[in-house]
Amino acid sequence: MSSGGRIGHDAPYMPRGCDMRWFTSEEICEILAKFDKVIIVGDSMMRHVIGSFNVLIRKDLGYGAVTDWNFSPEERKDCFCNYQFNVKACSIQGIFTTADVVKNDPSSVSCPADTIDVMIEQMIRFPIEPDELARFRGLLPPTKPPRPYAFIFGHGLWNNLDLQATLDWLDVVLDNTISAAPWLQTGYTSSHPHPENHNSPPKHHREHGEASWKPWSPAERHGGFWPRLFLTPNAAGKEKPDEWLVSQGNKALMIFEESVKEEVERRGVEHLGTYNMSIQSNMYDGV
Repeated sequence: MSSGGRIGHDAPYMPRGCDMRWFTSEEICEILAKFDKVIIVGDSMMRHVIGSFNVLIRKDLGYGAVTDWNFSPEERKDCFCNYQFNVKACSIQGIFTTADVVKNDPSSVSCPADTIDVMIEQMIRFPIEPDELARFRGLLPPTKPPRPYAFIFGHGLWNNLDLQATLDWLDVVLDNTISAAPWLQTGYTSSHPHPENHNSPPKHHREHGEASWKPWSPAERHGGFWPRLFLTPNAAGKEKPDEWLVSQGNKALMIFEESVKEEVERRGVEHLGTYNMSIQSNMYDGV
């Protein structure tokens, strides 16, 4: 999926070395129902990910990603189809959890009642705000649920494609995940030390004496059944502001994607690059 491309500007995306097909809404519901919860964690790019989930779950290409039950006639006109994603006044009214759809527009949900739970927790930059971490930890039960949790991470642009900042961000999220939900880890025992400073980067990036805990190792993070996927940012287009072309242009994005892929896989996290699938798409930021 990460290595495909388009033949021509805005042509359909084709993966390389595998087949891709559209899933029906019913099939998507069946997949999501395998998980007790799907938590999307990251920056503004990840709002498009949960928006796309909701488009498919609701069978609504026109308004599926946004809270259209609150829309005025003018908003319905301005936010239709692609505009629900790329017009700021529309995208800020995006759906952040499927529970909101079930509450406000239950008839639009294709999935059987009480079978899916998809949500986003925005953590846009490192260091992560304490209230963001607290909200995230509050999503995780201390005891093992009947079905596994799945996590989709995305980060980069808000820290200006600083590789170390992104890795510190991911390490803090992973450490807090295991700390709040120790059942995710194979071989967990209650005697394992948990981090006292929930927003500390890895040990070698902290000043001496700031905290005494050692981060969970990649081998420890790899244990347990908790599917994890990391998405790197999409390609830049011709309308990308000039001031960002050096630090966030396509060369920087390609190097960042390759580096992140290598590093997150060491942490037991799968990687999906979005550069190739967005390089010739119509919108300037590739979404």
